[in-house]
Amino acid sequence: MRILLWHVHGSWTTSFVQGPHEYLLPVTADRGPDGLGRARTWDWPASVREVPIEQLRETALDLVVLQRPHEKRLAEEWTGRRPGRDVPAVYVEHNTPVGDVPLTRHPMAGQDAVPVVHVTAFNDLFWDCGSAPTLVVDHGVVDPGHRYTGEVARAAVVVNDPVRRGRFVGTDLVPGLTAAGGVDVFGMNVEKLGAELGLGPERLRTYEDLPQERMHAELARRRVYVHTTRWTSLGLSLIEAMHLGMPVVALATTEAVTAVPPSAGVLTTRREELPAAVARFLADPDLARGCGSAARTHALRHYGLPRFLAAWDRVLDRVLRGD
Repeated sequence: MRILLWHVHGSWTTSFVQGPHEYLLPVTADRGPDGLGRARTWDWPASVREVPIEQLRETALDLVVLQRPHEKRLAEEWTGRRPGRDVPAVYVEHNTPVGDVPLTRHPMAGQDAVPVVHVTAFNDLFWDCGSAPTLVVDHGVVDPGHRYTGEVARAAVVVNDPVRRGRFVGTDLVPGLTAAGGVDVFGMNVEKLGAELGLGPERLRTYEDLPQERMHAELARRRVYVHTTRWTSLGLSLIEAMHLGMPVVALATTEAVTAVPPSAGVLTTRREELPAAVARFLADPDLARGCGSAARTHALRHYGLPRFLAAWDRVLDRVLRGD
């Protein structure tokens, strides 16, 4: 198939484009949010091709993958074809609902031409999609390999925009974690986090927007992965950490309660248990290694790339058939 999609979520797209299709990414002159083109910090196959928006009307398409509400309008304006009418389409919902949860109405509710594909069953349960058909395709990631050493006795957190997103991603929980030991935070726009929280480098270090390969190598050296997110969809960094063989300490919220088995670490909704769990792993490398092995086994079984791609091919075939 020739699939048109926007570069919105780099980690999810990295997995999606590993399939057997041709993936066309719109490119604008400024490479802004609606025309980023190929990723710079992820490794994508040659089947991912950039297409200037001026050429999209003459470009053959089999299917459009929408991921943001305004992309339906962009697709019609740029290709001259209406998603769901003139060209088959799906809408991938990456996020948990916001606003008046659980009454939040989905932007694609009230239509039945474009199915909504949720990345977690939790999101499917909480969004009000009305009459729109819904499906769930659980996340899958490219296996980075069992690389865990845990040689650095510090906790690792991966988060983007922690200052702006605040409580949604658990930024306020980070100072409490440092009571157990040093915390290293990886992600985009993390460089100002220490100053924002009043924490020096012994307690908090930040690593700004590392390429995925390097970030995985650095994560695997840390003793434990901590997932502080309160209210976002299932973070792929959590699944990647489990693939690396890292033990996990996470909030028991949204889809994390099904993604992390008890053998892989600690899930909790109690603030005081987060630093206590981190302290146990920092003090006991054997415990950390054993839980990390269990985490990897679970992640490979439930979030492996072959299952993810096979599930997506079934969805794409179904949409092309008009079922």
